[in-house]
Amino acid sequence: MQQAVRTAASLKRDVRPAPVAAQVRTGLPRAMRVAIVHDWCPDFRGGERVLARLCRLFPGADVYTLFDFLPQSIKDEHFPGVRFTTSVANRLPGVRRYYRALFPACPFLIEQFDVTRYDFVISSSAAFARGVLTRPDQPHLSYVHSPVRYAWDEQFSYLEQGGVGFGPRGLLVRWMLHRLRMWDARTAHGPDLMLANSSYVRARIGKIYGRDADIVFPPVAVGEMPFRAAKDGYYVTASFLAPYKRTDLVIKAFRAMPHLQLVVVGDGQQSSRLKELAAPNITFTGYLEREDYVNTIAGARAMVFAGCEDFGIALAEAQACGTPLIAFGRGGATDIVRPLGRIGDPTGILFSEQTEAAIIAAVTAFERTGEAIRPEACRRNAERFSEERFDAGILEAVRRVQAICTGSPAAEGAGADAVAAISSR
Repeated sequence: MQQAVRTAASLKRDVRPAPVAAQVRTGLPRAMRVAIVHDWCPDFRGGERVLARLCRLFPGADVYTLFDFLPQSIKDEHFPGVRFTTSVANRLPGVRRYYRALFPACPFLIEQFDVTRYDFVISSSAAFARGVLTRPDQPHLSYVHSPVRYAWDEQFSYLEQGGVGFGPRGLLVRWMLHRLRMWDARTAHGPDLMLANSSYVRARIGKIYGRDADIVFPPVAVGEMPFRAAKDGYYVTASFLAPYKRTDLVIKAFRAMPHLQLVVVGDGQQSSRLKELAAPNITFTGYLEREDYVNTIAGARAMVFAGCEDFGIALAEAQACGTPLIAFGRGGATDIVRPLGRIGDPTGILFSEQTEAAIIAAVTAFERTGEAIRPEACRRNAERFSEERFDAGILEAVRRVQAICTGSPAAEGAGADAVAAISSR
């Protein structure tokens, strides 16, 4: 689940690159300095889990991010000893309340990070991080969670959900998005290699940037997810409660099926509005601590999700618990779900439209045929998204970037040895 962290923390800004420990297991030369550039860290959600895994894979790397609101407890657990450098905008009064509205300035802010002193740059980008300025001879690997969603094909959905029309304010916002698209396209060829987190994002990269990308699925802590074969009778939907998640459709669908129980996990900007839509058969848990969250997901008859995710770590986590999925058949769900009726062991049902009627039809079909979806098959399916497979994919990409930038057979061989070592864990 993309969990919303409630508390904020301030962090001293430090721009000094520190020497990195020996990178033998990653195939990088000793004392190589690595910079990891991440868009922003408002909460510890899917993108931040990827960032944490990258920091673990490259011990001693420095993190550059526009905004950092992670509490110290999260830093201690997931980023021990990691140096964070933030933009000057992170020091604006009350910026956590309005940082997203600063998106027109973010291209400029990301270009102010000086990472030219590092030997290797990795960007973790869903918007701006990929545009960091690097030297021509400086290796740059970009892990792309998505091209800027609200600036390209999803612009119209975001504007509609935000009530942005064609008045003076609406025209200004649309012009700023136009300028953002120009910057995004201009910086698309900066990285030496792009990785996509799903087939859907790979297609978007090809369409928008005209570049190919390899797919490396995000890391899912499969071993931490409790497998549970015996399920309770309730359905669950779990996410940060933002408009594009389309939790409203799930709630409306279950409101029309009063004989079925739905548990809504998460909080966010739509919490109050969604509770107004609820019926007696719908329960809101709000934010859950990790242990309570995974137990709730593991006990559910199925997870229902109506949004279009770039990947959807919550969906893969549900599969790791042995929980079937009923999901909108676009985006990362098409990589995760093995639909009922196709070759192989099914792990869920995909519906083709973001409508209440489509969700009702899919849940009804699951009620009728769901016994064919076995929890054990869901768990096996989730192994494709393990942290170890993510590590191996990243290390292979590092090897390729080193070979591209240096043409060094030694770099290629070292990277291959590192991939073989981590794959054998």
